[in-house]
Amino acid sequence: QLAESGGGLVQPGGSLKLNCVASGFTLGYHAIGWFRQAPGLEREGVGCIRTADAGTYYVGSIKGRFTISGDRAKNTVYLQMNSLKPEDTAVYYCALGSRFACNGRGLRSGDFTTWGQGTQVTVSS
Repeated sequence: QLAESGGGLVQPGGSLKLNCVASGFTLGYHAIGWFRQAPGLEREGVGCIRTADAGTYYVGSIKGRFTISGDRAKNTVYLQMNSLKPEDTAVYYCALGSRFACNGRGLRSGDFTTWGQGTQVTVSS
């Protein structure tokens, strides 16, 4: 299973680092995707990482502000979010897929089979 943490309230321009801890299995030839869902909107992809080679892919709207990284020793993937904007407010989810789910050609929620419970991020002054 996956468990997210690290969400909270932050002012515009601030930073947060989300954690996605995997338990019950070891991250290897997998992909971890980050997604978010704001109230009244559909879930959207943020980015992903292949845990074997640390290859990453980001959705265009967050490029340059968010960074995904992993620590295989801790079985954990991180989402570092900088220069946060009010429109980044959402519940953030991490999800597990095969390494082919993070191939640099888009991010599809249907390629990910196991999801965390989500963590709320609120960007507001």
